[in-house]
Amino acid sequence: MKRAYSVSNVMNAKFKTLPFDGQWLEAVGCPQLGGSWLIYGAPKNGKTSLAMQAAKYLCRFTKVAYNSVEEGLSLSIRSAMQRLNMEEVSRRFVLLDKEDVKDLTERLSKRCSPDVVIVDSVQFMGLKWSEYKTLKDNFPNKLFIYVSHIDGNKPEGSVAQKIWRDSNVYIRVEGFRGFPVGRYGGGKHLDISKEKASAYWGLNNAE
Repeated sequence: MKRAYSVSNVMNAKFKTLPFDGQWLEAVGCPQLGGSWLIYGAPKNGKTSLAMQAAKYLCRFTKVAYNSVEEGLSLSIRSAMQRLNMEEVSRRFVLLDKEDVKDLTERLSKRCSPDVVIVDSVQFMGLKWSEYKTLKDNFPNKLFIYVSHIDGNKPEGSVAQKIWRDSNVYIRVEGFRGFPVGRYGGGKHLDISKEKASAYWGLNNAE
């Protein structure tokens, strides 16, 4: 039987949080380093760009691994990294080339492994719900950010939909704008590209 916590136990518990500021604070609040997020949306609307932007911002606080399952080491991924000047965070960022769950687990079990893992995407990784739960349970102090395609207006497939429901933060992407919902506050949209978001949503709704 697991331990039951008193009110004072809960109130005195210590959690590692990320001291976000600026637009990320307004969008997400100050999140815990742990659990999962989900970024989802239609193709060509900015999901990968937002995930890479999140990776660069999170490098301010810790090491980040970006598992490019869908595109691998490719020209398009390099272009996305170049647009964001990812060389500025090269000491805290690594790109993984289509790493499967087994290899990812082995990597995360090592000392000084990344504290944040971005998986792009759930569908191309063929992730099972049991694998998602095992990663989360085995590495409770690491943050997993998953990218997902959509079917209609929901994440595509039963696994992605379960991750959506389980996530501490999820961000729906449409028209190069991210719309966050989370457990840490925030809620203000994120413009992935101000120019493209303004063109899609209209100048009057750009802010």
